[in-house]
Amino acid sequence: MTLPDDVPGQPAPTAPARKGRTQTSVLRALFVSSRPLSWINTAFPFAAGYLMTTREVDVTFVIGTLYFLIPYNLAMYGINDVFDYESDLRNPRKGGVEGALLDRRMHRPTLIAAAATNIPFLVYLVIVGSPLSWLVLAISVFAVIAYSAPVLRFKERPVVDSVTSSTHFVSPAIYGLVLAGAIFTPQLWLVLAAFFLWGLASHAFGAVQDIVADREGGIGSIATAFGGAVTVRLSVISYLLAGVLLLFTAWPGPIAAILALPYAASCAPFWSVTDASAETANRGWKRFLLFNFISGFIVTLLFIAYWIGHPAAGA
Repeated sequence: MTLPDDVPGQPAPTAPARKGRTQTSVLRALFVSSRPLSWINTAFPFAAGYLMTTREVDVTFVIGTLYFLIPYNLAMYGINDVFDYESDLRNPRKGGVEGALLDRRMHRPTLIAAAATNIPFLVYLVIVGSPLSWLVLAISVFAVIAYSAPVLRFKERPVVDSVTSSTHFVSPAIYGLVLAGAIFTPQLWLVLAAFFLWGLASHAFGAVQDIVADREGGIGSIATAFGGAVTVRLSVISYLLAGVLLLFTAWPGPIAAILALPYAASCAPFWSVTDASAETANRGWKRFLLFNFISGFIVTLLFIAYWIGHPAAGA
């Protein structure tokens, strides 16, 4: 990252001072690139799946939660910011909480930081896991890399992009369950399926606002392929289907079905959005970011209610 110009008439910063400012700039860029507003979206699913199964906070719970809180997100979003740089330059959303616009000089440090922070956690999780947990973890990490990395670039494959993005958020939950030895009942599969549909809908709707920037950058997506209006409608339907599935889960699961309605309602105003005006969908996306915090709070309360109501039950 570039440093501020020296102030005329002031002594030039010493070498240690410059080094300190550089390190601070690098850490800040990595922090922004990791999308701190989204950390909870991957850490909570793992933590909930693991804790609801084991019913105890152990070292693996702490390490796994920390991994899916920060390193996992740094890898997922950092890799994306590096290899989407050219298109991000054309995207007015980039450069804030909705995505970093990394200086070219930060590209290599970001990839190094992603590897350096992920590998130690992954080594531990492999050591304490089972072959099945290794498979789930491998799928999760592969999805993170494949979404943005050159050659694979799943984000440029319509529909595959939304499936991969949803995997980013659902796989930590499945991994936590498998690592903890959960029994996968029909009720649990319904919850996971609803969560997956939520992920599909969220990615697809998020892609609508970037239609113009993606097309100018030569990037394909579910939204550039189907158009804004069709993609919004698919998102609304997916949210509603997720809610329907939750109606058939054990209590208090059906209460969570209500949470699908605000998401669907937030997308609905853009039901007939044109590709030329697709950027207006950003208004709905900003509401989505708010809904995530509200929904997360309510889901936490529902987990506590389930915990109290099933004192001897696992996941």
